[in-house]
Amino acid sequence: MDGEKDAAKRKITIGVCVLEKKVKCGAEASSAPMSQILERLQAFGEFEIVHFGDKVILKEPIERWPICDCLIAFYSTGYPLQRAEAYAALRKPFLVNELGQQHLLHDRRKVYERLEMYGIPVPRYALVNRDFPNQELDYFVEEEDFVEVHGSRFWKPFVEKPVDGDDHSIMIYYPSSAGGGMKELFRKVGNRSSEFHPEVRRVRREGSYIYEEFMPTGGTDVKVYTVGPEYAHAEARKSPVVDGVVMRNPDGKEVRYPVLLTPTEKQMAREVCVAFRQAVCGFDLLRCEGRSYVCDVNGWSFVKNSYKYYDDAACVLRKMFLDAKAPHLSSTIPPTLPWKVNEPVPPSEGLTRQGSGLIGTFGQSEELRCVITVIRHGDRTPKQKVKLKVTEEKLLNLMLKYNGGRPRAETKLKSAVQLQDLLDATRILVPRTRPGRESDSEAEDIEHAEKLRQVKAVLEEGGHFSGIYRKVQLKPLKWVKVPKVNGEGEEERPTEALMVLKYGGVLTHAGRKQAEELGRYFRNNMYPGEGTGLLRLHSTYRHDLKIYSSDEGRVQMSAAAFAKGLLDLEGQLTPILVSLVSKDSSMLDGLDNASIEIKEAKARLSEIITSGAKAVNNSGESDKPWMVDGAGLPANASELLPKLVKLTKKVTEQVRLLAKDEDEELVETNSYDVIPPYDQAKALGKTNIDVDRIAAGLPCGSEGFLLMFARWRKLERDLYNERKVRFDITQIPDVYDSCKYDLLHNAHLNLEGLDELFKVAQLLADGVIPNEYGINPWQKLKIGSKIARRLLGKILIDLRNTREEAISVAELKSNQDNSSAAASNGKEETDYHTKSHSKLEGSRRTSFTSDMSMDQDDDDDKEIKYRLDPKYANVKTPERHVRTRLYFTSESHIHSLMNVLRYCNLDESLQGEPSLVCDNALERLYKTKELDYMSYIVLRMFENTEVALEDPKRFRIEMAFSRGADLSPLERKDSEAASLHQEHTLPIMGPERLQEVGSYLTLEMMEKMVRPFAMPAEDFPPPSIPQGFSGYFSKSAAVLERLVNLWPFNKHGNTNGK
Repeated sequence: MDGEKDAAKRKITIGVCVLEKKVKCGAEASSAPMSQILERLQAFGEFEIVHFGDKVILKEPIERWPICDCLIAFYSTGYPLQRAEAYAALRKPFLVNELGQQHLLHDRRKVYERLEMYGIPVPRYALVNRDFPNQELDYFVEEEDFVEVHGSRFWKPFVEKPVDGDDHSIMIYYPSSAGGGMKELFRKVGNRSSEFHPEVRRVRREGSYIYEEFMPTGGTDVKVYTVGPEYAHAEARKSPVVDGVVMRNPDGKEVRYPVLLTPTEKQMAREVCVAFRQAVCGFDLLRCEGRSYVCDVNGWSFVKNSYKYYDDAACVLRKMFLDAKAPHLSSTIPPTLPWKVNEPVPPSEGLTRQGSGLIGTFGQSEELRCVITVIRHGDRTPKQKVKLKVTEEKLLNLMLKYNGGRPRAETKLKSAVQLQDLLDATRILVPRTRPGRESDSEAEDIEHAEKLRQVKAVLEEGGHFSGIYRKVQLKPLKWVKVPKVNGEGEEERPTEALMVLKYGGVLTHAGRKQAEELGRYFRNNMYPGEGTGLLRLHSTYRHDLKIYSSDEGRVQMSAAAFAKGLLDLEGQLTPILVSLVSKDSSMLDGLDNASIEIKEAKARLSEIITSGAKAVNNSGESDKPWMVDGAGLPANASELLPKLVKLTKKVTEQVRLLAKDEDEELVETNSYDVIPPYDQAKALGKTNIDVDRIAAGLPCGSEGFLLMFARWRKLERDLYNERKVRFDITQIPDVYDSCKYDLLHNAHLNLEGLDELFKVAQLLADGVIPNEYGINPWQKLKIGSKIARRLLGKILIDLRNTREEAISVAELKSNQDNSSAAASNGKEETDYHTKSHSKLEGSRRTSFTSDMSMDQDDDDDKEIKYRLDPKYANVKTPERHVRTRLYFTSESHIHSLMNVLRYCNLDESLQGEPSLVCDNALERLYKTKELDYMSYIVLRMFENTEVALEDPKRFRIEMAFSRGADLSPLERKDSEAASLHQEHTLPIMGPERLQEVGSYLTLEMMEKMVRPFAMPAEDFPPPSIPQGFSGYFSKSAAVLERLVNLWPFNKHGNTNGK
């Protein structure tokens, strides 16, 4: 009996066979997770901890190493793993992490192989194994925008990882359509974890690599830490792929926030533990489009700076040791943990409060829930198009080369290789000198040669090609029958094709600056009560941000620059674009749905202007001038047109002389690089002007005089057809666009008459542009609802999802308040936990079907995964949660959305309802006319927590708009205007309210007014619910699931899992 008592009293020895740098005993003990956990284990009084020490591990024979019951041993640089294996074989202690399997972790190929063997999802990947550096492999192909391994193609962006697990130099290669370049990720050095190299486009060939698909994760990485197969803690940090700047707290530690794992992810954590036989194990999770993937397994790792985690880890390890070596002892956790008595309390950070910078102040009971903004792109170069018929053999062969040899198929050339081919062909075809005026060449030949020169100049512009900026279409027009090469029969060959080159429309340095500054303005002014706390809200996953953009390069880059300002990021835009911006062209691109109506509007507009109709404003609507046909057109429009033509000719002639001088220089030097080369890739990140070009008297940006002349001459020709004596009023916006661009960016060229041309063009454009989207409010409403139908539907889904979530949180809070009384009556606190789980299961089953229509936003269906885990988070208001949706688009969608919002009450089904926009704002909009670069419409939804849940006044919508860039500096001559002129950048106007102060627009009313024009929720593509997740995505269930553990009613619940 005594022997048994002694056995029960004898402490279990835990051997720590680890290099000292990993334990950090002594002075740093308080900060090292390992020491924190070992101290807690010792506090239980059941264990004796034996540190082996470096001298023993590295020098002593294993027979002389201390004997222990349980062994903690793991590899780090310089660690003798074989010696530890030999010791374990000799003494047979219980191993927390098995040693043999640790060899796998040094080879990424073996890690992936092991993960796949256990059915754990990994990104799609392929191996390239080389026996010596630069070995040529027949199964490996590299092209401009992809690599191909054994026939499996990886389009950029893709990731390249060395197979050596200890080599942390990982590269991401970006597609040319996003600006190209490469980002190198590495172990944190100071404040950096990655570096962007815009000029690197080719992959490495020095060694063996894994190539894998790049997973867009919304700029966040998740690190998971297991302690045994039943416990996993997860933390999110800013991904190094965004801008490579490490976020640190005031103590200099990297900012990470605990997050909840989904049931599937918990299962994955269990599998990783088992697959690698490592109880304490860290691994990296990528969460992408509703699925999770493991992309790296690190072996032994502990969470830093989390007391709650140290407690949990100590309890789990204690149970593990007792089960292995003393199963007769109870492993029940004592009611008060032995070390709790003198534990330091981590400080809680408050959020800075500040009032809204936008509209009035409302009661303290209001919480901001949602910010939805539709934004036009920033300042751009004028959009250009060259059309020419080509009969040259070289160009026709090029068309056949890229359309698969089909004589009647059209070809689109976008990639660098294709455009380089076209440039080579064009260089050979362009005549070296222009035929003199005295030669008998026909005018058509001269024009053809000039257009080819223009094509060549456009293709040479920019240093290298990028699909964002130019594209060429070749459409066959005429064919002949020719004998087949093999002599059998005939085949068709094209003899003439139409070449259409589209270029320009590129976001300028000013556009990038405007977007970034507007992002910064939003960060500081759109989130009342947060101040710069928006950044904290975002990094704790309580800010749910999604950014959408149309397909256009200028729109995508505006979105990336805005995100840079909003989230205080650094560095180049390409990685930000790829990580944070989603393209949705069906929602934000194109006018096809309304092309017939727009054509009608333009025809009617042309009629009104050219006939000089004065009857436009004679209707009895003087108090509401915006209600008449052609509202906003200047009364003397027909007189202004000839003036516009005359001034356009004057400017074009001056640019022609500048281009002629440049051209003669080019011919004399017989060289392509007289103009300093302009590198579009380097320009992508710039927000300031190219001083050298301006000083050299060259046009701003990448445009040479030749292209500047081509731009003006095309306007001059298209605006007025002298032969037919006909004005083309659809050219008015383009003339205005070119004027505005040159006044801002090329003022240093001192073009005479440009100021005057700008004033005339502005008067006309202010009347023409708004009327192109409908000649009167009824037509504006019809066209607007066709163009913005999908976007309006998505906005309603955003608002509705936010309401559902807010209601679920409120219900949960009231349940918790009611339950606290029950808990104080001596009931087991964990009962409530189980009940809420079963209640949750029931609500999940019922609400999943009923909420389907609410959940058509497939991105929102995945939101359960991106939530703060409140048990571990040091945050005062963990339930505070804001949804932000940003939609970047073009002028047409801004006009369309605004027209639906202001005129929706004119629809027959809503007769008698007042407009969503007040009369005062309608008048301001009528006077505003132009919604310029970076104009935006913002909807903010507030929740009044003092009002009953079912009261319509619970949710209030606030609408505002900004007219975008402020043109007044172009019209003034004071010192402020001069300094803005020097920077080539116009300021953005602040937001203006669309409702009367104190008015109250409920969400219910907003839905009623907009629904007739919005795409119904059920027409959106159904959300993709990945396998294994079914049932967890219904909105209310997801929120409850996320918040079940939010309140302190399960303090001492099950500590083996979360």
